[in-house]
Amino acid sequence: MLLGALALSLDAQLTDETALSIDANLRARHAPHGAVLDPIFESPDSENISHYTRCGDSAIWTGHYLAAQSFRYGATRSPEALEGVYFALEGLRRLIDVTGTDVLARCALPAHSPYAARIVQEDGHHGVFSGIVYDEQWIWIGNTSRDQYLGAFFGLTAAWNLVEVQEVHDRVSWLTTRLLDELIGHSWLVKMPNGDISTTFIGRADQQLALLKLGRRVNPKRFETAYKLLANSVAPAAIAPIALEALDSHGSYFKFNLAAISFWNLLTSGENWWIKRSYESAYDIFRRTTDDHGNAFFDLIDRGIKGPEATRDARALVLLEAWLERPRRDFSVDRRGQVDACGEDRACQPLPVNQRVATDFLWQRSPFQLYALGDGYIESAGIDFLLPYWMARYYGLIQGN
Repeated sequence: MLLGALALSLDAQLTDETALSIDANLRARHAPHGAVLDPIFESPDSENISHYTRCGDSAIWTGHYLAAQSFRYGATRSPEALEGVYFALEGLRRLIDVTGTDVLARCALPAHSPYAARIVQEDGHHGVFSGIVYDEQWIWIGNTSRDQYLGAFFGLTAAWNLVEVQEVHDRVSWLTTRLLDELIGHSWLVKMPNGDISTTFIGRADQQLALLKLGRRVNPKRFETAYKLLANSVAPAAIAPIALEALDSHGSYFKFNLAAISFWNLLTSGENWWIKRSYESAYDIFRRTTDDHGNAFFDLIDRGIKGPEATRDARALVLLEAWLERPRRDFSVDRRGQVDACGEDRACQPLPVNQRVATDFLWQRSPFQLYALGDGYIESAGIDFLLPYWMARYYGLIQGN
């Protein structure tokens, strides 16, 4: 079996060279049409791509990839990082353009793509629609969820915060305005072309505010009043959904990733002191729930919000180093009988990073999960390394190399 199918390399380290190698692989194999997908290979030891999968989460991971490239640019100011920002912004643009209504698609690809039939087979239950991208017929997957929007807005916020380039700001403002106008125009309902409502932001004051806060900054004439009215009336209510989610620190663990990126959006720019206090109270609930989970991404979100803290920052680097020991493919993992269990699929303590299940983005999976089936055909994109790595570089935990 090829070493590349099992791990990055035996001598991979926390260096720019390692990150750039993962990035090059992502660009070569995980973005066939501009947004992030994961390839399925012909066999576990093959390097030949058969088709693609995980289309339903293309928008959220393209947004996270935009955030990674934005932190990379903030840390290095390199032309290559800026090109990566433009690449990811273009990927998000296609996911908006293709719908024709400024709703966000889960994923999209040319109708003539050799991968289209398998994508439709796998994700067609979400609804398959047609659209035009640059005068070309495309198809796109609907039933768009809140997590897709939150991932896109996380990336857009990072690009606005970290990339002080006017053209980038212009593109972020344009895309953000389109998405928000569509959401607000439908009273925070996500409406598909056939009239179906795929999800709603109603009842999630924290998430509405995370989106509107970027809108307020990129287009104050359009969104500042809406943000202020909402923040002044419901900011304290942001605590309630976080407190409810914190009651279960294992189930639907992806909810904590959505909370983390929303809080980064809310707490890394200026704010009225009493509104900020409400956000911080909600964030503290999230942090108390997850701060012992061995989550490098959440540690670096905390670094961005709270500033330096030696123990946490050192731990984040150890966790990132352990990521490099993980397989890149989805081989089965089963720790049942190997560690103390407090449920059928729940360890009593977080598993070491290099022993956790294979997945698309490690930091949104429960560290208590004991097993997951896989056959080694699917390769993860590595955004779960790239994003926290470039955050660590930007925040000074890792020096340039």
